[in-house]
Amino acid sequence: MVGKLWEWTRAQKALVDASFAFPLLLLSLPDLLGVRFKHPDIGHLVLALFLLAPLVLRRRFPRTVFAVVALASCVQWLLGVHPLPGNVAVLMGLYTVAAAFPFRWGLAAALVGELGAVMVTARYTEDAATKSTFVMITALVVGTWILGLHMRTRRAYLRSVEERAERLERERDAEVQMAMAAERARIARELHDVVAHNVSVIVVQADGATYAIERDPAKAGQALETISSTGRLALAEMRRLLGVLREGDDAGAYAPQPGVAQLDELVEQVRSSGLDVRYEVDGPPAAMSEGRQLTVFRIVQEALTNTLKHAGAQVAADVRLRYSGGAVEVRVIDDGRGAAAMNDGRGHGLVGMRERAAVYGGSVRAAPRPGGGFEVVARIPVGEEELAA
Repeated sequence: MVGKLWEWTRAQKALVDASFAFPLLLLSLPDLLGVRFKHPDIGHLVLALFLLAPLVLRRRFPRTVFAVVALASCVQWLLGVHPLPGNVAVLMGLYTVAAAFPFRWGLAAALVGELGAVMVTARYTEDAATKSTFVMITALVVGTWILGLHMRTRRAYLRSVEERAERLERERDAEVQMAMAAERARIARELHDVVAHNVSVIVVQADGATYAIERDPAKAGQALETISSTGRLALAEMRRLLGVLREGDDAGAYAPQPGVAQLDELVEQVRSSGLDVRYEVDGPPAAMSEGRQLTVFRIVQEALTNTLKHAGAQVAADVRLRYSGGAVEVRVIDDGRGAAAMNDGRGHGLVGMRERAAVYGGSVRAAPRPGGGFEVVARIPVGEEELAA
């Protein structure tokens, strides 16, 4: 609530500045209404207008407002009009210039304020009070100037902190992207070398076996053994290289990858962790390859894991699979914290979901729900498998 109020006040600069000028107007009312001099003075009204009205635009046009207020005070001095509460507008203009512009502009405004202190002291004070009046006005001018410089320094520091935080965030994201790209490029190069070499050997041996199978069965058998050993070697190398992309689990190297059929087990496992999960399937299941089934399983797994980590206590989740239009739609919804959930920015689960779905031409949308909670919706085409079936 406080943050929204602060943002609103920052947007309503003219209104806020007018609220600062309003007390000065109240203090000037006795002179404007002629209470002190028994009759209203149109000169006082015009003078107060030039002193107070520009303050409404104080933060939009700091130098212009200060120049107008200082000029109005100078005219007041020339006409011999006694100081008014509205003359505090000079100090407000000085503070704004010192806080919003470089040092030289603040110093120039301070010198103008000090010149005004000399002029006021010389015209409106008696000899006995001249020194004390000058010292008091000078202290006000210098104090206002220093306060403006301090505020300018503090704003510059806050801006630098915000810029540094944004820069570090951008650099962190860039480093993550560079690391991912470098790792993928390395794996792609090694896979290319492994596959190109071993497949070439397999093709050559297969051609040799084709020609020798009738004339020299022994050589054909030897070629087939070479094909078998080369294929096993290539498969082992590919598993080793692709292993860096697998999630760190304790599953055996030859354990079958989970699919849609294992979602019931996943839901029961999550329920045992304390999360109330409801699982529904809409429509007749479509034929899907193992890769697509693994993608569906991992998306549901990652979404439920995020719910356990970030949604909070006493949370329920819905997992729905809907088969229609040559695609499977995966929807995981929870009623947890949603946008209020803490996020350290180090996780890559949502990025992994999108990458898995993109492999099969799918898409993933993950966002907080307007009424609370979080929603993950993935759509993965399965048209090729349906046609093949």
